Amino acid sequence: MKALQSWIPIPANSDFTPENLPFGIFSTTSKSARAGIAIGEHIIDLSELHRAGLINQVPSEVLLSKALNELIACGKKNTSALRLRVQQLVTAENNELQAHPNLQDILVKQSIATMHMPVNVGDYTDFYSSIDHATNMGKMFRDPENALLPNWKHIPVGYHGRASSIRVSGFKFHRPMGQLKPADAEVPVFAPSKLMDFELETAFIIGKNSNLGERISTEQADDYIFGMVLFNDWSARDIQSWEYVPLGPFLAKNFASVVSPWIVTLDALEPFRVEGYKQEPKVQPYLEYSGNKNVDIHLEVSIKPEHGEETIVSRSNYKYMYWTMEQQLAHHTVNGCNMNVGDMLASGTISGPDEGSYGSMMEITWRGTKPVKMNDGSERKFINDGDTVIIRGNCEKDGVRVGFGECSSTLLSAIAF
Repeated sequence: MKALQSWIPIPANSDFTPENLPFGIFSTTSKSARAGIAIGEHIIDLSELHRAGLINQVPSEVLLSKALNELIACGKKNTSALRLRVQQLVTAENNELQAHPNLQDILVKQSIATMHMPVNVGDYTDFYSSIDHATNMGKMFRDPENALLPNWKHIPVGYHGRASSIRVSGFKFHRPMGQLKPADAEVPVFAPSKLMDFELETAFIIGKNSNLGERISTEQADDYIFGMVLFNDWSARDIQSWEYVPLGPFLAKNFASVVSPWIVTLDALEPFRVEGYKQEPKVQPYLEYSGNKNVDIHLEVSIKPEHGEETIVSRSNYKYMYWTMEQQLAHHTVNGCNMNVGDMLASGTISGPDEGSYGSMMEITWRGTKPVKMNDGSERKFINDGDTVIIRGNCEKDGVRVGFGECSSTLLSAIAF
């Protein structure tokens, strides 16, 4: 793989290279929300590009939609062709766009743009597919010798979450309140969560509808996956510990989840596929797959205090996922559950095999018993009011970089009532 050269300036270590070209929704003071593609420090306004006669792979009207759903619904054949056409236009040897009289209308600086939710999320599912994360949680809360539940290596465990509270990077929200059950109390109390935690995740976006009663096989799955985003599934651990029996997460999870604004396509991620885990015991036939389906995505989490510099608290990798996206989608639909364009399926917390690669404060501080030292001299057991959590992710190979940008969100103090 050889890095492509562009006539558009690309800063060193930029996530948004000509090999990437992720899709998002942006607006400016003079432009309504619309579809764009990121490159370097700029955004290509796809509506203006269409108006200039330089693309024709999708209808012009879908490019002015306030979400990417209609564009994605044009089909992967067309969206892939659109991305490749844009890649052709931005490479150094091509002069079509560079010399176009409307270039100033087409090329927008990211610094003056506001990013929006990339898709309207109709349904959201969260999985629990990192073996190291599941093992850590099992050791802490169940049995150190038999950490995984009996079903864990047989099915990609998941639950249906709340789509309405998913927000785009930059979101600020108040510490949630709920019922907590202190260990020394006989009855629960109603109070702000004291154990606020991030969860380092990714999510993939469905790019093709399926019908109720129809199954999607692991072989077909990639045709139904448009691309991926970074995902922070915020969790109130103390609310969760009291409410989760017998039906699982509820108020501890539905108050805020945050995504990065740019969808990196499966096409852009394909060169970074790597071999996955050897799954033992042998999985059911509908979960079997062939080829390399994990992705080598370097992930990083930082905590930035309100008036301080950020501290990196985790460096992990998506390749540590035990269950692949293809298996997750096959399992999700094996009973006939239908998928819709824009549905979001999250990975579950991504943890690696060592302490530096754990994907949540619950694991990093081991239930608060090993506080993290911050660069400003303070400590963290969990997330404090005013803290901003920043997730970053990128793939690198042979001098080529494909990244996601940032997924950041800020925890504010609780509002009592």
